[in-house]
Amino acid sequence: MLGEGATLSLSQAPGVVSFRWPHLSVGAGPDNYRWVARGPGGNMLQETLASPHRPDTAVAPQGRAWPHWIVLALACVGQFMVVLDVSVVNVALPSIHRDLGFSSDGLQWVVNAYTLTFAGFLLLGGRAADLFGRRKIFLLGLAVFSFASLLGGLAQDQAMLVAARALQGLGGAVLAPATLSIITTTFTEPRERARAMGMWSAVAGAGGAFGALFGGVLTDELSWRWILFINVPIGVAALVVGRLALPESRGLQKTGLDLPGAVLVTAGLTALVYGVVRTDALSWTSGQTIGVLAVAVLLLGGFLLREGKFAQAPLMPLRVFASRSISGANLVMFAMSAAIFPMWYLLTLYFQDVRGYSALRTGLVFSPVAFAIVIGAQTASRLVSRVGARRLLLVGTATMTVGMFLLSRIGATSNFWVDVLPGAVLSSLGLGLSVTPVTFAATTGVARHEAGLASGLVNTARQVGGSLGLAVLATAATTRTDGLLSGHGQAGPHTAGVALSAGFALGLRIGAGLAAASILAALVLPTLRHRSSPFAPAGVEEAAVVDLG
Repeated sequence: MLGEGATLSLSQAPGVVSFRWPHLSVGAGPDNYRWVARGPGGNMLQETLASPHRPDTAVAPQGRAWPHWIVLALACVGQFMVVLDVSVVNVALPSIHRDLGFSSDGLQWVVNAYTLTFAGFLLLGGRAADLFGRRKIFLLGLAVFSFASLLGGLAQDQAMLVAARALQGLGGAVLAPATLSIITTTFTEPRERARAMGMWSAVAGAGGAFGALFGGVLTDELSWRWILFINVPIGVAALVVGRLALPESRGLQKTGLDLPGAVLVTAGLTALVYGVVRTDALSWTSGQTIGVLAVAVLLLGGFLLREGKFAQAPLMPLRVFASRSISGANLVMFAMSAAIFPMWYLLTLYFQDVRGYSALRTGLVFSPVAFAIVIGAQTASRLVSRVGARRLLLVGTATMTVGMFLLSRIGATSNFWVDVLPGAVLSSLGLGLSVTPVTFAATTGVARHEAGLASGLVNTARQVGGSLGLAVLATAATTRTDGLLSGHGQAGPHTAGVALSAGFALGLRIGAGLAAASILAALVLPTLRHRSSPFAPAGVEEAAVVDLG
């Protein structure tokens, strides 16, 4: 029994309520609670207070139970396919340009068509997983993504390829949030969950770097079409195993989907990303750019107004942002992505346009970068529950910032081993150290029946941040290069290389500044005081351990 005057902390996402013992009363509610207390003698006391029904259920498929590592493997495969296809086409663009006759302006839509639909539908995909079942939405997204990959590989003209890439982005937006929410609702033991999150984070972080490697190998050895075809057998195999192995889980609330909110946020995010990515052809001050961005602001403002005032079953309940952990983590993810994803794009152009590397060689030089991310993420998965998400995130973002400042010294004649590789590896190691704790924090304190929402939010922050960062850094690099070339008049090959290098270096310096901003954003995160894990066990919301007396 607890002594008179002891304090008991009862926790329910997203906040913690304290009561003075023995005056404790608990009202009936939709969620389960767990309290864990430490009395004056050091004895641990814990209890679970169950309400009439649980907020989430998991139903296994017919047949024998499958081990959790298969569930993890499926989630990682799905996430890897989605992230890979953001970057895999970069090194193949010259081949696509020659084969299908794209113009210079038209070629960007091979990338942008995927980016637009992916960013625009992420929140909708995350909420759909909560409402209609994570297994069902995972399999649907995987099927759409695989089918679109087949269409893209078979494309005979520009319109068919761009349409297939847009459909791929839609499939990815449905698939990506489901992969993370499956992990957060499947792995309940603290150490298992940390390891699972570390593996997922390694895949999510390394996908961009591996995209350059795989894109180069497939393009040089086979053809650009195989960067799309390769998804088909992987997707079909994952569909078969997923139908057999994945348990179904969903929230029990019969709320339906907020369709007006879904339309507003999807249209708003699409307009925002469209306005941003078009700045490579139009200036930021052009009437078209300002007009599109103004429409985006109006649509997203309307979405926030609806979610906060009018929606009975909001697609994105604004109360989740009252959590410093969730708000801070999404802010960090946005800043990190704005810094790191353009880095791979700028380095790809630097290697091919300045150093004259082939697509295959460009891919190969990215392999140390990819492995650095994996090493960082696996290290973070072992440390995050010991040192805390905030401390680890500060170390990771600081490492990434130092690496990007080192990279910003590149020039036309820089030595790869001395001037390029150390900065690239440090940046990637910092990313690997950061992805696990930022994802950890972004899903902490979220009720199980809103796991898809949290997953959609952090994926949206990553994608929109990467798109905005790429537009800003690429525009700055191009402006710097054009300015140097116009100042030299008729530029020869060497002068062109110097001008391009100077532009890329400026873009990387801005990226380093954004990485430094992610350090400041990490300071917003609270110091998580959970002794067990910031993740709650199945059927239990956030659990806290407190010292009493």
